[in-house]
Amino acid sequence: MANKEAAVAELADNFRNSNAVLLTEYRGLTVAQLKQLRNEIREHATYAVVKNTLTKIAANEAGISSFDDELAGPSAMAFVHGDTVAVAKALRAFAKANPQLVVKGGYFDGNPLSATEVDKLADLESREVLLGKLAGAFKASLFGAAYLFNAPLSQAVRTVDALREKQESAA
Repeated sequence: MANKEAAVAELADNFRNSNAVLLTEYRGLTVAQLKQLRNEIREHATYAVVKNTLTKIAANEAGISSFDDELAGPSAMAFVHGDTVAVAKALRAFAKANPQLVVKGGYFDGNPLSATEVDKLADLESREVLLGKLAGAFKASLFGAAYLFNAPLSQAVRTVDALREKQESAA
């Protein structure tokens, strides 16, 4: 009994401390394949095989009821602590190579996700790519601003030079 309570408490903490949680069914995958999947998402998530009853209790304790109907069959959760998009992409890629893995749904930013929505999440660009694009836009804006600030100054210098040349030629 104490072990079950400890397991529920640990799972509830995982739910509370995760950026997102993605639910999968792994029926038919080997231990080696599960290890490979864990290694592929290790940087951004923890992948754990879970007991459905205990997970349902833990999710409800954490205020998440969207998994209640999905917890059937051999279930595993990806508790995301890093880039959610990267984990969704990795799960989708792994599922393409290993069709036994089925992404059943998720929970992200306070909202339940269907399997289709998790797939759409995987279509987004990663955080690094978006930050790179943002940095590029800032750099372009700064270059444009520097050009605008320098343009009147260089125009004024050319005007002063032209006036000086005119005065010198008139004198």
